[in-house]
Amino acid sequence: MTKGGYLGLQIVGMVAVAVFAQAAIRSLFDHSATQLWGAFDWVPGDWGGRLLVFLLLAATGTVLAGWAHDRGKRVSR
Repeated sequence: MTKGGYLGLQIVGMVAVAVFAQAAIRSLFDHSATQLWGAFDWVPGDWGGRLLVFLLLAATGTVLAGWAHDRGKRVSR
């Protein structure tokens, strides 16, 4: 993959972190609010299940952004 491809993956990872971390934090303060326009209302476990999914997706975005950053640095050398 080219450096631009890794940069794109890094951007996707950072956007995922921003979106899902914000949804998780908002969910902590207002348990009954619908987060992300109800796209995750199907998740079993009600509030706790959705919070867990948001946290896992934010962590996945962090790992993806870090991995793409490291790979992008290797390609540019």
